[in-house]
Amino acid sequence: MKALPVTSINMTREELHALAEEVNRSNLAQDVRDKIMSVFKTIEYLLQVIEDKSISIGRLVRMIFGGITESSKKILGKTSEETEPSKGSVSQEREKKRKKPLKGHGRNGVSAYRGAEKNPVSHNTLKVGSACPLCPKGKLYRLRIPGTVVRFVGRAPVEATVYELEKLRCNLCGEIFTAELPKEAGEKKYDETGGAIIALLKYGSGFPFYRLEKLQASLGIPLPASTQWEIVEEVAEQIYPVFEELKREAAQGEVLYNDDTTMKILDLMKNNEDQKRRGIFTTGIVSTMGERKIALFLTGRNHAGENIDDVLSQRDSELEPPIQMCDALFRNVPKSFKTILANCLVHGRRNFVDVLPNFLKECEHVIETLGKVYKNDEIAKESNLSPEERLNFHQAHSRPLMEELHQWLKEQFDKKKVEPNSGLGKAISYMLNHWEKLTLFLKVPGAPLDNNLCEQALKKTVLHRKNALFYKTERGAYIGDLFMSVIHTCNLGGVNPFDYLTELQKNSLEVFKNPSAWMPWNYRDTLWSQSLD
Repeated sequence: MKALPVTSINMTREELHALAEEVNRSNLAQDVRDKIMSVFKTIEYLLQVIEDKSISIGRLVRMIFGGITESSKKILGKTSEETEPSKGSVSQEREKKRKKPLKGHGRNGVSAYRGAEKNPVSHNTLKVGSACPLCPKGKLYRLRIPGTVVRFVGRAPVEATVYELEKLRCNLCGEIFTAELPKEAGEKKYDETGGAIIALLKYGSGFPFYRLEKLQASLGIPLPASTQWEIVEEVAEQIYPVFEELKREAAQGEVLYNDDTTMKILDLMKNNEDQKRRGIFTTGIVSTMGERKIALFLTGRNHAGENIDDVLSQRDSELEPPIQMCDALFRNVPKSFKTILANCLVHGRRNFVDVLPNFLKECEHVIETLGKVYKNDEIAKESNLSPEERLNFHQAHSRPLMEELHQWLKEQFDKKKVEPNSGLGKAISYMLNHWEKLTLFLKVPGAPLDNNLCEQALKKTVLHRKNALFYKTERGAYIGDLFMSVIHTCNLGGVNPFDYLTELQKNSLEVFKNPSAWMPWNYRDTLWSQSLD
């Protein structure tokens, strides 16, 4: 038989339900109405399956290939200017500044090269106080800002110097006399800077040992992967008190962000059959106190809540409970210590992003409302508001937005506009079930909106997992956690991690005596005070 042409009809769930009601009120025989209603239920079920499947496939694609940014501009096709902030929240002057194009075209000024070697160059013919060569009456003086030129050179990540010591032999007695090694050669085969750069490449930039081994060999300076491991293991032995001190100081933080990601430790995986819990995780914890930020990475069988319990066991008992920011998973919450729990608003928003293609109008409303709240938070940061001032600002400008959104979310269920089991219904349920924790920023000074700070930190361990795939032993995992914690804490504080790791090795004995004086934010002061003694 020849296939009949199929006409496509666009119909919402509401229209489908209305049509079903029309069938029920019709004069058709009851058995006919029952069959038609079964067809309607089948269609609705298929719509639900397709919707859930598309969401799952979308998430899978993002996991494998990485998702596009979830900004409103990408997902809604709107620029930030089209998403209006709340009334009175932005001055016209600030909006004008936003629209001005940034200067520089991506080029860095000389001030950006903080780690570059500075080489002062004096004028080859003139000096301060000399007579001006153009007007004999004038005298030259030094300008406060010199002329600057930047030059780049390329070198191997780890360099080697071969000292060829001259040997002299007596032609009569046969005694051999060897030249002394110069002082600048040092006593160690592997300099402190070598250990610092290997650790920084491996645990800070995801450059695995085997890859560095190939690069070094191609440059004529062999450095086997096994040797690299021995070097970083020795460095860890010299500086590990700093890692333990970072844990202690992180426990005193005002806000603690935490989350988990999966990891592999081969030695633990061999014993999985004997374990009740087979999962292995790396927990990321970012602790903030004012402008100071500390990043911790902890790898093993413990979940984030158990790891944060261990960290909080070192908290001063006289301090108030900290604010804890995480997603709504129960395993992220500590059991032994009280925290003021806040949930991540981005996780709630992401549920609407996932179902956006199927519920465009509804999801657009939620995403745009939250965009206005984030715009207000951005203004508070730009204005350098104190936690109390930020709270008052959000209460004045963001609370009305969130109250309107809360009412809108409830109406979707109360007026039966949305099926609770649909993708949109599940997204709404998540927001309503965790509303108090999602809106803590409207009640508690300093409460953040989201867990982005911790998720950004976890990219360190994700990068390592992507390139190195696993840790072999628990000791290897501890050393990886140590270096990632130190390096990312330096990055958060604008401290040069290469210099920091180098100085810790050079002053290892002092680090063991008083690790609190060798934190990334105060080690320069400690070095300066030592130079005065």
